[in-house]
Amino acid sequence: MTTTPPRPAARLTELDWLRIIAFGLLILYHVGMYYVTWGWHVKSPQLLPELETWMLWLNPWRLPLLFLISGATLGIVLERAKPGQTLLERSSRLLLPLIFGMAVIVPPQAYYQAIEKYAYAGSFADFLGLYYRGYSGFCQDGKCMGLPTWNHLWFVLYLWAYSALLIILSLLPKWNAPAVWRQLVGGTRLLWVPWLLLAIFRQHLWKAYPSTHDFWGDWYNHALYGYMFLMGAVLFGSRTDRTGAWDAAVRLRWWALGIAVVAQLIMILIDYTPPEWALMIVRPISALRQWLPIVAIFGFARLHLAGVDNRLREFLSRGVFCFYILHQTLIVVLAVNLSRLHLPQPLEGALLVLLTALGCLGGYALLRHVPGLAYVLGIFHGPAKRRAATTSPT
Repeated sequence: MTTTPPRPAARLTELDWLRIIAFGLLILYHVGMYYVTWGWHVKSPQLLPELETWMLWLNPWRLPLLFLISGATLGIVLERAKPGQTLLERSSRLLLPLIFGMAVIVPPQAYYQAIEKYAYAGSFADFLGLYYRGYSGFCQDGKCMGLPTWNHLWFVLYLWAYSALLIILSLLPKWNAPAVWRQLVGGTRLLWVPWLLLAIFRQHLWKAYPSTHDFWGDWYNHALYGYMFLMGAVLFGSRTDRTGAWDAAVRLRWWALGIAVVAQLIMILIDYTPPEWALMIVRPISALRQWLPIVAIFGFARLHLAGVDNRLREFLSRGVFCFYILHQTLIVVLAVNLSRLHLPQPLEGALLVLLTALGCLGGYALLRHVPGLAYVLGIFHGPAKRRAATTSPT
């Protein structure tokens, strides 16, 4: 039995819902980072390593999904907008929040990190003086915390760079690479042709260029995220679905999900640490976990979320970039202060998720009415007809 996807609406509400869901998962993931043994800005006195198994199911595809959605959104914008105007608009919508975030939103994160990891004893006001002067004396085991820092806002800088690259490419005369790529990934090839390049990145760049989020020299991440951003624009960045990728994702969604689950189970069985001789096999399997969940997610989204529009979608899609800017600082500040209450761990974790979500929602609800502040927090008010999947820079 074949499934016929719904006819795409003029506004791709499924992209809005995917963006909302992806950022919601990111909040949960970052709350989890407070409790697991992996390195993060601050750590709970009550670690919960059991969370790591579940977080590893999200790890391979959560960020590639965000970049793919962002690329698709920009592709839709470029169908109608002028490239030069779009570049100026995207630059202001991304770089101004980045600068403001580094100056105002991120410092509390760095302050609590300095206290926990480097035994800093000064006040927050004293720390701000060090932060804005670019102090480089917070060091441990040969590694120093660079100040000022963008922390989680690295995503915004990378997104701006890939947006600028895509817009410049769109200006090239007779540039037919997108059309050629669409033909290459048609039909069932959507499952494996994009994966091939991800497997190559995993094989040759992952170990040579470990993730740093420092932009310069972060070549594996640039290859992965830049590729996913361009894939989003080429394959899914169209209101008319002329590429066929949406329909293919619907047809192949169960295959993609099933193979992704098998790949993940294989990684669990080998405990994510295969012997050196097995890496040539394991890394391509790991790349399956990056691409196939996304195919499945896009397929289910087109099938169940296309045309689903209401006030909740409008409210959340307008605020989701603001949520991203605020969420990690809220998590860090709330986590450190909740830990002082010595609550039972399940209660503390639930409160941390709840208060972070309420902080994001409340912050957006209040700050969207302050024009200048709203803009530097990623809150934008466009014409009603352009709201869905067009106005958010993410």
